[in-house]
Amino acid sequence: MSTAHVMLGLLAERPKHGYELKKEHDHRLAGAKPLAYGQVYATLQRLERDGFAEVAETQQEGGPERTMYAITGSGREELARWLNTVEPPAPYVASSLFARVAVAGRGADGYLLRQREAHLARMRELTAAKAAGPPAQVLAADFALQHLDADLRWIETALSRLKENNDA
Repeated sequence: MSTAHVMLGLLAERPKHGYELKKEHDHRLAGAKPLAYGQVYATLQRLERDGFAEVAETQQEGGPERTMYAITGSGREELARWLNTVEPPAPYVASSLFARVAVAGRGADGYLLRQREAHLARMRELTAAKAAGPPAQVLAADFALQHLDADLRWIETALSRLKENNDA
């Protein structure tokens, strides 16, 4: 995920300040790692440096000064380019789950059984969270559930292959 592009997308709606961008990011990308405030401001500085965002105004209403940022024409072009770029399928297996099983080899069955239980517990949590969650939370839960489901199918396949190898 490109934090800069997500922030451009949030700025495309209207000018916003850093605190608002952080809160909106964390709300819309429910389930994603929350942004640190330092990351928000560093990203805004890079967007401004690259000509994708600019200071729209500075406000001070009884609190700290807030700098409002707006997307530029170049920023809109960059956002459109990013939104229209197809994400390439991951060419490599980059999962700690796979790495543990590959290293453990024939002795991975105990780990796989424990991991399956952890996946099922997380799936129950996510299913419960979907019941009363806002749309962003439901979409995030659906995304996570489908990835966990794919992991579970792979775990079952791995257990079956390990059993076949142990029986042979």
